Amino acid sequence: MVSLSSPLALGLLWGLMPCGFLYQAQVKAAETGDPLRGALVMGAFGLGTMPMMLGVGGLAQGLSRDRRSQLFRLGGWVTLVMGVVTLLRTSEMVDYTGYGAILLLGLALVARPISGLWPGPLRYRRALGVGAFFLVLAHLAHAVAHNFDWNLAAVTFMVPFQQWGLALGMGATVCMLPGAVTSFDGAVKYLGGHWRKLHLLAVPAWVLAAGHILWSGSNYWGGFQMTPWHWGRVVLLNLGVLGILLLRSSLMWKLIGLETRYVRPKCSSNKL
Repeated sequence: MVSLSSPLALGLLWGLMPCGFLYQAQVKAAETGDPLRGALVMGAFGLGTMPMMLGVGGLAQGLSRDRRSQLFRLGGWVTLVMGVVTLLRTSEMVDYTGYGAILLLGLALVARPISGLWPGPLRYRRALGVGAFFLVLAHLAHAVAHNFDWNLAAVTFMVPFQQWGLALGMGATVCMLPGAVTSFDGAVKYLGGHWRKLHLLAVPAWVLAAGHILWSGSNYWGGFQMTPWHWGRVVLLNLGVLGILLLRSSLMWKLIGLETRYVRPKCSSNKL
């Protein structure tokens, strides 16, 4: 018997969530002050979204049933996240999206080694990785909009260590891009053994992202006044970064006596 409770609950929740892109299109249409021009703006928005919808549908046809299900679930969560971001469009969202991205990336990195103790993250690892990249894009958009007011020349007026932090963040984004665009079954088959090597770029992305937070975050070294609270956050972040890297090491599992629970990568598959 098919349960309708989950679809009903999700449908009601999605109905309360505004679509950020549609919201912007409606604002632009209202700004025209003319019904005909406003209708043309909305029509252009509809035509612009059609290729994306067709592209996603075509891509989904080439995926396995399991991967297609993961894609649709991810799409549902992305819709919810976009709605929340639209409702809470403040400068704090720059931090929230950044923290969310590094949290999902960390879970994706340890999903395989800890699956012997906690199999949950491994089941959704691909969604975690892609979701982290989407949050990175949201973080970038919020930072450009709220911190720089779309004036990228303002970067040149920042103090050097904050500029270094931005460079580390861009480096992390570049490292995550190949993994995000090849997270589907067709890429696994086409790239073969190179697929895992490409996705291992997530490890330097993790380190670079942590450096970005340390050097750019106002609650870390990016602040102009270092208090015990700032230093405490710095220590916690470094411990978290080191902890993720240690969890990926078989030596660490051997030292703590849990070597038999450590799940090694399968070179012939798509396991990171």
